[in-house]
Amino acid sequence: MNRNLVLAVTGASGTAYAIRLGQTMLAAGMHVHLLVSDAARMVSLREIGTELPEQNADSATWIDFLATALGSGPTANWGFKHCDLPANSSLSIHSLRNYSAGIASGSFLTGGMVICPCSMGTLSSIACGASTNLIQRAADVHLKERRPLVLVPRETPLSSIALDNMAKLSQAGATVLPAMPGFYHSPTCLADLVDFVVARICDHLNVPHQLMHRWGDEAEG
Repeated sequence: MNRNLVLAVTGASGTAYAIRLGQTMLAAGMHVHLLVSDAARMVSLREIGTELPEQNADSATWIDFLATALGSGPTANWGFKHCDLPANSSLSIHSLRNYSAGIASGSFLTGGMVICPCSMGTLSSIACGASTNLIQRAADVHLKERRPLVLVPRETPLSSIALDNMAKLSQAGATVLPAMPGFYHSPTCLADLVDFVVARICDHLNVPHQLMHRWGDEAEG
């Protein structure tokens, strides 16, 4: 199993999804290649009440941020359990202009990529093959190499343009996984709804987790 996974965060609403996903990937022993857009930084400040680490921050700073970010600010009352990440957690941060990064090439092997949340602008750029930054280029690589690419849009309502782009990407091999939480796992807090979406993302990237009770678990127990 290839433990290199790419996590890109863009400027759609849903910062908590990205943080929880990063936590889960690291807890599962994955090496996370992290990409963060400028718009994602603006949205993060508004949604979780704190700024993301600077682009030049080291991996230890990012790992500490991911471990603690959901325990303060507006999300402190959402019901997230404290996250203890492994001491050997492994993370690399990439500049969006660094086309020399391994993830810009198909020869660099990964187990998949997720853009969470995925803005409509990013989705559109990937659909037309723009590759104007490393997020778009890495996504293009995953499509051409037929590796898992999961796009997590958080937008409503959806225009026909957005729907067409989603259909185009689905046909090209991407998984379009909107941030639409279910309710059959009997959620009792906002954290349960976030975990539902993150669990579905992890399933598509083969990341082991115990974030929710699956449909049928009670009957089989």
